[in-house]
Amino acid sequence: MNALRLGHVHLKVRDAKRAAEFYCRVFGLQVEQEIGNFVFLSDGKDHHTVALQGLGPGAPLPQEHSVGLYHTAFAAADEAEWRATIARAEELGAQPVAVDHGISWAAYFSDPDGNGLEVYFDQRESVDGQVNWTGRSRRIAF
Repeated sequence: MNALRLGHVHLKVRDAKRAAEFYCRVFGLQVEQEIGNFVFLSDGKDHHTVALQGLGPGAPLPQEHSVGLYHTAFAAADEAEWRATIARAEELGAQPVAVDHGISWAAYFSDPDGNGLEVYFDQRESVDGQVNWTGRSRRIAF
């Protein structure tokens, strides 16, 4: 049996339209469809990559130390795209933390509703990259 390809991520947010603007501006996604309290965002390859479900302004935010999705990761093609994505996130108020994992450089931040996000680019083929993660990471200062 072949491994299945991840189809999409379904995120619960307070305001789906506000969240859609964030995801479109930061990650370059586009609104594919809006229906009811749902907004479907596409990367141009599939109907949707991210499904946003608006729950209303009183919905509780994700809890830091609870079971559930830690983050959704988006892959950048190279360091320039990685840095540009981080800059767009910062412009919208996010506070990315950059980390060198050896196999990749990653930046972690949250969307406006506290859902964890990552943008990374693969370092395994680079001169300083590692083939496998060693379990160690170091913070990258900008």
